[in-house]
Amino acid sequence: MVSLYSSFTNQASTNTKQLFTRRSFLPEYQNSLWKIETGFVRTFTYLEDGTTVALGLWGCGDIVGKALSKLEPYQMECLTKVEATVLPLEEWHQPTETLLAHIQQAEELMVIRSYKKVDTMLIKLLAWLSKKFGSEVEKGRLIDMRLTHEDLAEMLGSTRVTITRVLGQFEQEGLINRLSLHRIVLKEEDIWYYEI
Repeated sequence: MVSLYSSFTNQASTNTKQLFTRRSFLPEYQNSLWKIETGFVRTFTYLEDGTTVALGLWGCGDIVGKALSKLEPYQMECLTKVEATVLPLEEWHQPTETLLAHIQQAEELMVIRSYKKVDTMLIKLLAWLSKKFGSEVEKGRLIDMRLTHEDLAEMLGSTRVTITRVLGQFEQEGLINRLSLHRIVLKEEDIWYYEI
């Protein structure tokens, strides 16, 4: 049987940074969490019909782990190369801050997914990603997470084809620039009319 995880021992070694490749999964440890040191991780689950449900996107300093969820299955996929540290629950000193971060992100994503039109949901998601994870560049804010069209579709409960079409529309309208490796530059000053 082939493991989806990067080469990893069964026992979590504490305070040791582990490296994971893009699209690998962080192992689920019963009494431990993961602190993300570098890179980006998405958490998700599946419905009975196989539909992926995005639970969150996490970056440097964020804490993720099965212990924070009652969902089954609960997956933690690396969107980029990730460096993460095992954090045993008994050494977890900031539970309130971590739980608040998870609740706040869940609420923000819930509101984004509540818009009726996919183009509105997508521009709101891109704006959220640029604020949370983006960096200032000459022509806007760079979202350097290497999110595929399928990743974006799963975040919004849409289809890859629809996301590809809407991203093309945004590019034609000058709202975004698409770069290689699924990177996007959002021109925040040009998205004001989606805020109305």
